[in-house]
Amino acid sequence: MSDKQLGDWRKQALELETEINRVVVGQQRPVRLITTAIFSRGHVLLEGDVGVGKTTLLRAFTRGIGGGYERIEGTIDLMPNDLVYHTYLGEDGRPHVDAGPLLRCGENLAVFFFNEINRARPQVHSLLLRVMAERTLSAFNTEHHFPHMMVFADRNQVEKEETFEIPSAARDRFMMEIPIVVPSEAALMESLMFDTRFHNADKLVEEVKPDILHFDKLNHIATVLQDSVQASPKLRQYALDLWRATRTPQQFGIKVEGIDVSRMILAGASPRGMSMMLRAARVNAWLNNREAILPEDIHAVYHETVAHRLVFSPVYELRRTELARELLNNTINTIAAP
Repeated sequence: MSDKQLGDWRKQALELETEINRVVVGQQRPVRLITTAIFSRGHVLLEGDVGVGKTTLLRAFTRGIGGGYERIEGTIDLMPNDLVYHTYLGEDGRPHVDAGPLLRCGENLAVFFFNEINRARPQVHSLLLRVMAERTLSAFNTEHHFPHMMVFADRNQVEKEETFEIPSAARDRFMMEIPIVVPSEAALMESLMFDTRFHNADKLVEEVKPDILHFDKLNHIATVLQDSVQASPKLRQYALDLWRATRTPQQFGIKVEGIDVSRMILAGASPRGMSMMLRAARVNAWLNNREAILPEDIHAVYHETVAHRLVFSPVYELRRTELARELLNNTINTIAAP
C-alpha cells in the first residue's frame, strides 16, 4: 500500500472530523475517539446525560461515511424479535410483518444506535452481542450479513429502576466507552442555548458534507492501517506492563488514595481488550501522520479502551467511574514510558 493512498485516507478522515466539529461543538475529543473507533472497526459504548447530542453526533458521522443508520430505544418490554421484525394490522385487516431495525438496511447498515441499552432485558443484550461478534443473523430462513455495521450503545447512568446492568463479559465486546459531556466553555454553552442553528437537529445534520468516506471501504482501510503501523520492542514491553498493571496494580507500585488496590480489582483487562487498545493506538498514530506507535498514542485511547473492562470488588462498584479514572491515570504516571 502506497504512502500516498494512506495519506489520502488520512486527509479524508481529518475532513470528516472537521465537518462533525462544525455541527457538534465542544466535543473534539469524543469526535476524535469515534473517528478512531470507525477506522479500528470497533463497537462503542457512549456515556453521558440525556440531551448532550449523542444522537446528533452519530447521525452526523453516518452522513459523513454513508450507509444506513438505525436506532432503537431500550425499554423494559423490548424483546429480541423487536430488533428483527415488527408486526402490524394493515388496511386490509390482516397481519403484516416488516423488517425491524437490524434488517431494514440489509448489508448497507453502517451505524446501529441502541439508546439506553441497560433498560432492555438480558435476552435482548444476548442477541445484540451475538450480532456484534458475528455480524450475521438468521431470520426468515435466511442468513443476513452486516459486514459494515458498527454498534453504538448508550447507558442510562441516572435512573436505576427497571434497568439491567450490562455484565462485564458484555462490556468487553465494546472497543471503547466514550464520555459525552456538556461543554464547559461559557461561549459554547451560550451558543447551544441561544443560537437557533443548534435547535433543529435534522437541519444541523444536513450541513455535514455527505459521503466523505465510503462505509463499504472502511474494513479494507482498517486492515491496511493495522498492517502499516508498527510497534517497537520497547513499546511492546510497555504495553505489556500496562496490561499487567490492570490485573495486579500493587506489583507496579500503583496506588489509589484511601483504597487497598490489592483488593479493589477482581479482574483486569482481557486479551481482547488489549488487542483493541493496540488497534486504536495504531489508528491514533496514523491520524497523527506517524508510521509507528508512540506511548502517547496508547495514552490517547488507554482509558476509553480499558476502564469499562475492569471488574471491581462489589464494595467499590458504585464508584467505578471515578476509581477507574484515578487508577488508570496513576498507572500511566507510574510506569515509565520508553
